[in-house]
Formats: sequence, C-alpha cells, structure tokens
Amino acid sequence: MHQLLMRSRAATLEQNGFMLMSAAAERMSLNRGYTEEEFAKKVFHVHLRYAGDNDELYFRDYLNDHLQAAKDYEALKLQLWKQFEHDRDAYTDAKTGFVKKWTSEAKKLYGRRY
Repeated sequence: MHQLLMRSRAATLEQNGFMLMSAAAERMSLNRGYTEEEFAKKVFHVHLRYAGDNDELYFRDYLNDHLQAAKDYEALKLQLWKQFEHDRDAYTDAKTGFVKKWTSEAKKLYGRRY
C-alpha cells in the first residue's frame, strides 16, 4: 500500500473513533476503546502494513505451536498490564524484546510461509 493510501485509510479509521497509536513510514497502528481513565468493554486494534510485512502472523503461529512460549508471553503480558495499565507505549516497548526474539525464531522455522 502506498504511504498516502495507508495514511488515507488511517484517517478513515480515525474519523470512525480509532486513535492513531503509532506511525512509521511502513506501519501504522490504531486502537479504539482505550482512554486515560479506563478501557471500554471491547477494545479493538487495527494494524496497517504493506504486503509482505507479516511479523504478527509469524509470531502468532509460533505461539500457537509452542505452548511454553505462549504461557511465557501470557505471564509477561499480565505482569506488564499491572505495571503499565494506562501507558500503552511503555507496555508495548516492554514486550518488544520478547516478541522480536520469537518472531525471528518463527521466521527461521517457518521460512517463507507468507
């Protein structure tokens, strides 16, 4: 997706109640349901990526196939949730190392799956 087209899609989502949480030249993440005071009953995440950027899929597949890694991720997320409940950026930053490690392993294991 061309960068202007990606930005256009993000703008449409923002007009429909999503908040732009992060933006880089090749990726954007938007969420709905977060406030500084609390969370809505349902929280939504939308990730805009260029074709071929499949890191989340590799990570998902790895966790689905490796129960201990999934349990470790669950424990990490619960710990970080308590620590960074209303600081989404810090929460995301704190789990990045874990995600990158197992995404890298997944790409080695699964090759060119996507």
